[in-house]
Amino acid sequence: MAHSISELCKPLCHDKAVIQERGFQATILEKIGLKRLEDFLAILVKLDYTQPISDENVTVMDTTFSDIPVRLYLPKRKRESQRPAVIFIHGGGFVLGSYIPYEDVVSVVKYFLHDKILAKYGVDPNRICISGDSSGGALAAGVAQLIQNDPEFKNKLKAQALIYPGLQLVDVSMPSHRENEHGPFLSRKLAIKLACLYFTRDKALPQAMMKNQHMPYGSMHLFKLVNWSTFLPEKYKKNHVYTEPIIGKLNPSYSILLDSRLSPLAANDSQLRNLPLTYILTCKHDILRDDGLMYVLRLQNVGVKVSHDHMEDGIHGALSFMAAPVYLKLGIRIKDKYINWLEENL
Repeated sequence: MAHSISELCKPLCHDKAVIQERGFQATILEKIGLKRLEDFLAILVKLDYTQPISDENVTVMDTTFSDIPVRLYLPKRKRESQRPAVIFIHGGGFVLGSYIPYEDVVSVVKYFLHDKILAKYGVDPNRICISGDSSGGALAAGVAQLIQNDPEFKNKLKAQALIYPGLQLVDVSMPSHRENEHGPFLSRKLAIKLACLYFTRDKALPQAMMKNQHMPYGSMHLFKLVNWSTFLPEKYKKNHVYTEPIIGKLNPSYSILLDSRLSPLAANDSQLRNLPLTYILTCKHDILRDDGLMYVLRLQNVGVKVSHDHMEDGIHGALSFMAAPVYLKLGIRIKDKYINWLEENL
């Protein structure tokens, strides 16, 4: 794949296995007042930072686009034709690995899509994919919606590829949240806390979100767009009973929760129908599973061509478990499915 796909905004390597192993200690430190959980996890991430190391096939380098740090993976093999490119946004609950403001992602993507930059890196302007895993998948989906509805950049993305993405914060009591509340790997409590840290340190918000009582007045129109009783495949509804999020309980309220940039699944149909060719991978044992499953159906309903891989034995973050200290064949299988789709469709 290194010979055919040039990758931009690749993850600053963060070992999720280590984060998982240390999660309990971090929680204890927070409870006794010695260290906030997010600060402890951030230290672990920094310790596992990987330098940009090139090899005989790929040149790896750190640079900036619009003064925003990015990492480039540039194939060394010469070719007569232009190359495809993948803009990859790493996961990490929005705040681990590196803090990525949404506006920075938009700036980087628009910078890269300019013809002179594509020409500089030998990129075919008709073969560009935006992609991401977990929270990176949420950012990729949100930016794809914005780009495809921007007259200046419309149709410059051929594809989007989302790996176990989190796609909404409107309803955090879906079947996958209930079934996988304690993991594996990503618990509901940790996911909510990290998501909230993206825009506030107010402890009242994650507390309200744990009860699904975080949405402000004026948000009821979003509920039908993320209603799992409507969009979730029957086999995943099981015996779960749908109840709407409770509104108006949080004071002060957070109007940002109404923004579809945080919840791409809550975008209306007119925003979705212009989206490019899409790949979505979901995992059964993942609290974010239902976000991806519902996005598949919502995109298909408005005519977007979607390829969907679902891992019945899958867990969140499996791509990170392909090397020591934890090695899972599952991660290799997910990687292979993702790369095969890119090579066949980009």
